[in-house]
Amino acid sequence: MKIKDYLFAVEPRFATVIAVILVAIIIKIHGSRVFGKKRKYHPVAGTVIHQLFNVHRLFDYMTNLITSERKTYKLLGFIKSEVYTANPVNIEYILTTNFANYGKGWHHHSILSGFIGDGIFAVDGEMWRVQKKAASYQFSTKMLREFSSSVFKSNAVQLADVVSEAAISNNIIEMQDLFIKSTLDSVCKVILGVELDTMCGAYKEGTEFSNAFDEASAAIMFRYVNPLWRIKRFFNIGSEVVLRNSVRVIDEFVYKLIGSKIEQTQKLQDNSPVMKGDMLSRFIELKETDPKYLRDISLSFILAGRDTTSVTLSWFLYQLCMHPHVQDKVAREIREATNVAAGSTIDEVAARVTEENLEKMQYLHAALNETIRLHPAVPVVGKCCFSDDTWPDGYSVRKGDLVAFQPYAMGRMKFLWGDDAEKFRPERWLDENGVLKKESPFKFTAFQAGPRICLGKEFAYKQMKIYSAILIGSHNFKLADPKKSLKYKITLTLQIDGGLHVYASKRE
Repeated sequence: MKIKDYLFAVEPRFATVIAVILVAIIIKIHGSRVFGKKRKYHPVAGTVIHQLFNVHRLFDYMTNLITSERKTYKLLGFIKSEVYTANPVNIEYILTTNFANYGKGWHHHSILSGFIGDGIFAVDGEMWRVQKKAASYQFSTKMLREFSSSVFKSNAVQLADVVSEAAISNNIIEMQDLFIKSTLDSVCKVILGVELDTMCGAYKEGTEFSNAFDEASAAIMFRYVNPLWRIKRFFNIGSEVVLRNSVRVIDEFVYKLIGSKIEQTQKLQDNSPVMKGDMLSRFIELKETDPKYLRDISLSFILAGRDTTSVTLSWFLYQLCMHPHVQDKVAREIREATNVAAGSTIDEVAARVTEENLEKMQYLHAALNETIRLHPAVPVVGKCCFSDDTWPDGYSVRKGDLVAFQPYAMGRMKFLWGDDAEKFRPERWLDENGVLKKESPFKFTAFQAGPRICLGKEFAYKQMKIYSAILIGSHNFKLADPKKSLKYKITLTLQIDGGLHVYASKRE
């Protein structure tokens, strides 16, 4: 069912009438507040109804509402406004200067809790601080860094083997699906310590968990674009049925695993058990045994770890296919950094993908940055305003307003990136010596900044560089249909609609 039908479920000729009535109601509710003279509020660019009618091209619609003169705008909602900004000074204010006044709030928590419960990405205050402290410690340990590198490399080799088999037969490969499966296998091994093996599908429970995870993610996204989701939940219909059934499968899998790991830990006779590499085991061995807490924080990091890297790798490969000279330059750098000969096997390339050699791959890192700039995995980041406030641009926001900054739109702004903002050009990230340059996190916002900066940022880059080095170091890629323009799918992350279909050949 199309999203417009899904939203309105009425005859198409009545949709416009309904929209007009709703717009009138919205303006009536907001009238005095929007057009009042006591405070200055951001310009109104439309209503949430306009947003719904443009949901099939939502992020481009939002991009078109921004100009160099109007970096921030407001959409009128049924009760509260939604304020969207691409202004770095406002973003710095939200994420750092007045951090305490902006958080997930009831709106985001009510939507996300249906999937990740009280996980770190759905909560504020003390619950968030406790989880951040625990997770920060885990991500900083040498054991987790080494364990994750081993897992990433092992799964990247497995993926490259699948690509190699298809290359020999000259078969078309759907790479986005393979990236999603492979990165889920990787992140579940790092977080949960379990081999899902979704790449081969040999583990039935793992495949069921993977499918349920996909369905739950999609159902949560519909909550953001469908204001009627609470009614659907009450009557247990539509996407809410899918969400409930999917979460049941997820919970059965995760709680069973948590119970098993707690039991194993308690059975150990030695008072100093051998520390395991995965995050869940580390939490349990450090005396954190609340099953719901472990379930919520684990699912949060699985959601973040799988979708962000698989989405970025898919768009990255697409851009390399669209720009063969960039693909050749990346491959040449990989060969030089790893010092492997042309025609080397996948295992020979992988053996030379070390921490030290990854650091040498500055152009690869720049190409990944450029991909993230144009195709951020999370295109819009939303928060809630807790009390009336005035931003550095001189405009005010109200308590309860939903506020958001827009990595997707910002990556296309000429006032931020120059006249070639929409062009894929990795060189913009390098200085005259070919060394990676840093950009302000309030301009390049994909990983946020301040207290809520992405804890797994370095792990994400490591995984993406390992996968890229092994795949591009061993294979050449080209689009199956070079004339086909790709579009994004409206989900929690910026997935390619219909997938990424390519041909691969051995890199000589």
